[in-house]
Amino acid sequence: MSTVKKLRNRPDPMTAAQQADLFASLSGDAEHVAGVDEAGRGPLAGDVFAAAVILDPARPIKGLADSKALTELRRDALALEIREKALSWSIAIATVEEIDQLNILQATLLAMRRAVEGLHIQPELALVDGNQPPRLACRVQTVVKGDALVQAISAASILAKTARDHDLLRLHALYPDYAFDQHKGYGTALHMSRLKQFGPCAVHRRSFAPVRVLLETR
Repeated sequence: MSTVKKLRNRPDPMTAAQQADLFASLSGDAEHVAGVDEAGRGPLAGDVFAAAVILDPARPIKGLADSKALTELRRDALALEIREKALSWSIAIATVEEIDQLNILQATLLAMRRAVEGLHIQPELALVDGNQPPRLACRVQTVVKGDALVQAISAASILAKTARDHDLLRLHALYPDYAFDQHKGYGTALHMSRLKQFGPCAVHRRSFAPVRVLLETR
């Protein structure tokens, strides 16, 4: 863990060689290592998504990075390449209902566990972005800012975000009044104005304060 603490606040992006060294130090003798990340913890609506990816060393993917640092066009292109080249990949969700029942942290960990369990190759180690480990059958190592440091986590970040963004387009088609296609469920000024105008819909997270307060005052 000391290696992660030393590198996580680097002012400059890591080189490919530095990333490879970090991955080697974290993975040890594990043959199959899954990167795990989530998308959608902060929004006021929609499911929370998680992805797990086992990359193929024989089929490297150029340009992997934190999904938030990439353009939508680049994310979509990389997502297709990850699905084609990875040894195994899996995307899972925890539903809005589960978020409200469990809380967002526990629902996120549940989605991560489902993503890892959905891999057709079970890893010996899961490298998980952040500092909260899900309960898995394999060994787990959290990596703060892992989506920018470990390529397998970057790949998981990209799959989770692109899957969630596409799902928000589906929600927009079902609930066009809320403009989910524009704000992706986050608490922007546009989203809050539509919430106040129309009230929460079926896919809003009622346990989140802005939605809960609106429900209490209507």
